[in-house]
Amino acid sequence: MRVLASVVSRAATAALFAATLVVGAAGVQAQEMNFFTIGTGGTGGTYFPLGGAIANSISNPPGSRGCDEGGSCGVPGLVAVAQSSRGSVANVNGIKSGIISSGFSQSDVAFWAYSGTGTFEGQEPMEDLRAIAALYPEHIHLVASKASGITSVADLKGKRVSLDEPGSGTYVDAQLILEAFGLREADITVENLKPGPASDAIRNGQLDALFFVGGYPAGTLVELASSADVTLVPISGPEVDSMLETYSFFSKDPIPDGVYQGVAGADTVAVGAQWLTSATQKDELIYEITKALWNDSTRKLLDVGHAKGKSVNLETALEGIGIPLHAGAEKFYREAGLIK
Repeated sequence: MRVLASVVSRAATAALFAATLVVGAAGVQAQEMNFFTIGTGGTGGTYFPLGGAIANSISNPPGSRGCDEGGSCGVPGLVAVAQSSRGSVANVNGIKSGIISSGFSQSDVAFWAYSGTGTFEGQEPMEDLRAIAALYPEHIHLVASKASGITSVADLKGKRVSLDEPGSGTYVDAQLILEAFGLREADITVENLKPGPASDAIRNGQLDALFFVGGYPAGTLVELASSADVTLVPISGPEVDSMLETYSFFSKDPIPDGVYQGVAGADTVAVGAQWLTSATQKDELIYEITKALWNDSTRKLLDVGHAKGKSVNLETALEGIGIPLHAGAEKFYREAGLIK
């Protein structure tokens, strides 16, 4: 949380300074400032750096130069902050409770939360959950040390495996994959570590494998591959075919060779990463945020902010969304011609 605190502190300090005085023809006056938080994930994954790029792109603190003057092209008066979290499940819960304004989530987690099914079975459906945009495909990584001898999901039996923390989308999907291959948590030694600590444990010989769901290349896994002998374990076969029949939000999508230094690619499955908010957020605000997300200035920030940013495109902004769009976002997509 130290990283988060520093990010929030810098953003807030700069915004407050900019908002303090605005000099115009009528003299000095204060301008309204709105904060908008984006729940992301662990700092070693994809959500956090991409969330930072999006937060920068939609922000336009009071007193900033206008877009036509070479300044920010974000929403006037808005200060957006990317906030580290445990991931998808924590983010949808945070949106429901009002702790965060918006957050990133896997498509499966979003649908389950909205409908009160799947991992949210027995809980009250989050009927106010709304989508802003589909972002990019998230690949399920199963990374093992070469010394472990793990070459298939079935080989995890009896091994030390991190499923990530409860509250993360990775934890949910790891359980589904184990189930598809006839494994239970009791069949492995379970660790609940975020990607960073899990990578350290593999590097130190204290862990055999880890699950991670996110866009490639993930920074933590790049570091792991450069400092330890690891392999990407395929998630494929008839077990996966059966799983896809049951859970249609999964799709087959391989991780190519060379994404991680010296590591061969592998067949695996993916889910969609989506940006969510609450129906209680004002329509005009979400309309302006959606508009800012897809302007040319944001395109430049996304392309350089993270490798996965290039996969965030307006043309695919509505793909795989299984919950209602926020009314403000829907208004933008109708104007853009994506909704008839």
